[in-house]
This record gives sequence, structure tokens and C-alpha cells, in this order.
Amino acid sequence: MQNQHYANHSRYVPLYHYVATTLLLAILIGSFINLYHAVNKAEAVYSASLICAMALLLGLVWFFARSFALKAQDRAIRAEENFRHFILTGKPFDNRLRMSQIIALRFAGDDELAALAQKAVAENLSSKQIKQSIQNWRGDYSRV
Repeated sequence: MQNQHYANHSRYVPLYHYVATTLLLAILIGSFINLYHAVNKAEAVYSASLICAMALLLGLVWFFARSFALKAQDRAIRAEENFRHFILTGKPFDNRLRMSQIIALRFAGDDELAALAQKAVAENLSSKQIKQSIQNWRGDYSRV
């Protein structure tokens, strides 16, 4: 597997991010066009409404399946990185660190984690700034 660094650390799953998203959007648009034509012709309004409801439900399932998985990953990252910081320094992370900062700090090597975490709090660094500050990149090959 290719070594990760700032420029290539984002991960995309083409079938999910491109194909499923495009198909879902097409289904949503098509279902509402179908409902519009059914209402104008006073034909099959009930079935067209059900199709729209199912398309909306599919969109909600698509959205929440992704957001729930990311929340679970975020919690795991917070626990892992807090534990790593505790092992390295004997102290937990500063409570002022935001979740986005902790997620960015997971890419920092052990030699720079503590100092970068302090800098992130002191200077209120964004996740992008934290990632760009990392000298010894530690890849995360598990998160999707």
C-alpha cells in the first residue's frame, strides 16, 4: 500500500461516493418528476407518492448509515489517540481540543504528538493546519 501523506490521505470508495450518490440523486429526482406528472394527469398519485416516500427513506438510510459509522469511528479515534497521548505524556488530551483536531492529530508521529496537541490548543489550529504541520506522517489505513 502506498505511504500516506497530506496530499493522499483522503479516501474515497468509488461505488459509494460516486455511483451510489449519483443513483440516489437520480432516484430522488425521478420519483418527484413521476409524482408531478401523476398529479397533473390525476393518475396513480398514490403509487407515485409511495415511490417518493421510498426514495426519501432511501436517502435518509444512505445519509444516516454513513454518519453513524463516522461517529463510531470518531469515538474510537478519540479513545485511541487520548490513550496514545496518555502513554507518551502521562496526561490525557487537553479538554479544549475539538474532535476535528484530535482526528487530525492521529496522523502525527509519537515524537511530535504532544507538542502538536499543545500547539493546536494554544493557536486554535484547524485540522488542515494540524495536518500540514506534521513532519513525521503516521498513516491511517483503516478509516473510510
